Amino acid sequence: MNAVSVVACLALFVTVGFLFIFAALLLGRFLRPSAPTPEKRQTYECGEAPIGSSFIQFDLRFYVVALVFLIFDVEVSFFFPWATVFGRATQLMALDAEASPQASRQAGEHLRALGVPEAELSVHSAQGGANAPQIARSARQLALMSMVDVGVFFAVLLVGFAYVWSRGDLEWVRATASESPAPEEQPEEAGVA
Repeated sequence: MNAVSVVACLALFVTVGFLFIFAALLLGRFLRPSAPTPEKRQTYECGEAPIGSSFIQFDLRFYVVALVFLIFDVEVSFFFPWATVFGRATQLMALDAEASPQASRQAGEHLRALGVPEAELSVHSAQGGANAPQIARSARQLALMSMVDVGVFFAVLLVGFAYVWSRGDLEWVRATASESPAPEEQPEEAGVA
């Protein structure tokens, strides 16, 4: 397949995609019912009551909750690379017990996936798995370091979560003090009967 045919296939794919979306929108326009009412034409903004102009500044809790969710959601995605490295390291530790050529080949695949340079892999394969205990020891160190690393990462996430929680940003309706301040004791006026 040459470059021109790849570009032609991509252009065809994009064109068919746009036509499909356009056809669906056009079909929806003709088939959907149209019954406009004053209630349907009111401004709706994140559950806020549509009172007054639509150009009012509404509560920022909506943005805070969305940002907190986004931050923690993105941070959780950083656990996947760690899980890959930790899984490879534990698989390398399991291959320590075996000294077969198949175990050596599997160890080479795991080391390649972990980013070990080809020169070191060729030394490992030339020794025929004789350095399996050394690889297993290194895999144990890698697994231990990855556990420490994810522990520190998770602790930072928990500190951030505790901070957000203590500020009350996770509460949808914040508890407020009473609307009017507590009445102060009025000093007795002397000489008034």
